Amino acid sequence: MSFRKWSKWVLFSIFILVVASFPAQSCTDIVVGKNASADGSVMTCHTADGAFYDARVRTIPGKKHPAGTKADVFWNIIMEEDYEPKKIGEIPQVEETYTYFHVGYPFMNEHGVAIGETTIGQKDELKTFRPDAKAIMTIEQLEVFALQRAKTAREAIKVIGELGEKYGFLPSCGSEGECLTITDSEEAWIFEIRSSGMMWTPESGKPGAVWVAQRVPDDCVVVVPNMSRIREVDINDTANFMASKDYMQPAIDLGWYDPASGKPFIWQLAYSPLTGNDDWSLSSMWIRNRLYTIYSQLDPTREWDPYAETMSYPFAIKPQKKLSVQDVMTFLRSHMEGTPFDMSAEAAWLVPEGDKMVKSPLATPFVTKNLRTLLKIPYNRPVAKWDCAYSFVSQARSGYPAPVRTVLWFGYDNPHTTCYVPIYSGVLETLGSWRVFDRNAFSLGSAQWAFILADDLVNHRYQEAIQDLVKVRTPLEEAFFKELADIDEKALDLAKNDPAAAQKYVTEYTQSCMKKAEKAWWDLNWQLISAYNNNKKK
Repeated sequence: MSFRKWSKWVLFSIFILVVASFPAQSCTDIVVGKNASADGSVMTCHTADGAFYDARVRTIPGKKHPAGTKADVFWNIIMEEDYEPKKIGEIPQVEETYTYFHVGYPFMNEHGVAIGETTIGQKDELKTFRPDAKAIMTIEQLEVFALQRAKTAREAIKVIGELGEKYGFLPSCGSEGECLTITDSEEAWIFEIRSSGMMWTPESGKPGAVWVAQRVPDDCVVVVPNMSRIREVDINDTANFMASKDYMQPAIDLGWYDPASGKPFIWQLAYSPLTGNDDWSLSSMWIRNRLYTIYSQLDPTREWDPYAETMSYPFAIKPQKKLSVQDVMTFLRSHMEGTPFDMSAEAAWLVPEGDKMVKSPLATPFVTKNLRTLLKIPYNRPVAKWDCAYSFVSQARSGYPAPVRTVLWFGYDNPHTTCYVPIYSGVLETLGSWRVFDRNAFSLGSAQWAFILADDLVNHRYQEAIQDLVKVRTPLEEAFFKELADIDEKALDLAKNDPAAAQKYVTEYTQSCMKKAEKAWWDLNWQLISAYNNNKKK
């Protein structure tokens, strides 16, 4: 090996070690089959747990393209790095693209297909990095193409799988694998993809990605907290599984699976780091505690071990009661109340008051690193995170026309302190203040800053301030849910004769909800500053 190649691989190895030492950026997805939901809708969700992910919500209009047109491929769509997306390639464009909603991880299109994302671990041999890698398809770029080209969840999986294999999957978050939770109004799928390593080239004739997908049973819920959930794959069961042609081959080539052993091929075990210091391993506690928290609520009749291995949890679970959109929102807002992982319940928060010990008004489930060090509070990663860019819960409804088929409930910043606002799949454009944000400059003209500020203010005196926030949020969200039936009825009536009029109507309604939530949060901020500043007599 030449010195140049040797030095490159040394740097590559060091980079892997450095990336592995970073605190994990992480997301939680919960998927609900249509017979497990209270209203018969198919739901998915996503907490985009990275403070710098692009959360500007805007629509990218669909259009028809002349033959021979190329579609650009970008790096940094998620905006984790502080610069605009950079073109790194191009592929042939399709004849017609559909309108989709663009954020860091694009989440819905005009046909009501919705996609959640959560990073999952993969073994070092599969890791792929820029700039030397020949792969060009990040998961967020694959989401863009899927939403532009697919009317159903199955079509979206096919688009993503084929493009990943042909052009190579290029991880954008620490070179890990990825899981997408893909839904339409009839079914939900868990899609998992891994990259093919630094040596892959398009000319090799080998696929640039390996992937599998499993259908969520209609009466079940699947929770994906940054770990591979798919185990055995029955490629002959086309109703419930899809996979790349050679999905087992890298595991065979690298000695992770022996077909002659007579043992079944377990996708989850073959490609995931299993134990050790890797934050992304299947045994990581920050993954286990989320599984325990949510599964114990989905089925409280079972005795769940908070420290059990992640592999002991079933792929899907039938909930004890059918779930509403509000139920899923509650899961996303969880700081693991009532579990051993709630940081606001630590004894360090107890302070003397007279002859007894009481919880300090400063006690918070979102403890900063410095404060944890000072109070000696061990870190437990909650479901809701202070450094979440945005989150959503989508509900895709069977039998509805495209403009109103899916309602996606979107919230900025920490799910625990956000207000979820309905966005219909037929919306033509979002409110202007929801489309602008500069991470380096606070602005009263950006809705995102209203929610960031409120979360920060609440956390300074959490025990009292969270009650102030809930008093504002509860009636506002309840009003949105109450209005939905009337909005649906009017939009459905318009859609019968004039789909464009229905789109205009739901656009105006969505924008009005955004305006109400934004105003409520700015007013809340001024209330919190007035109530809890340090010039107040306590």
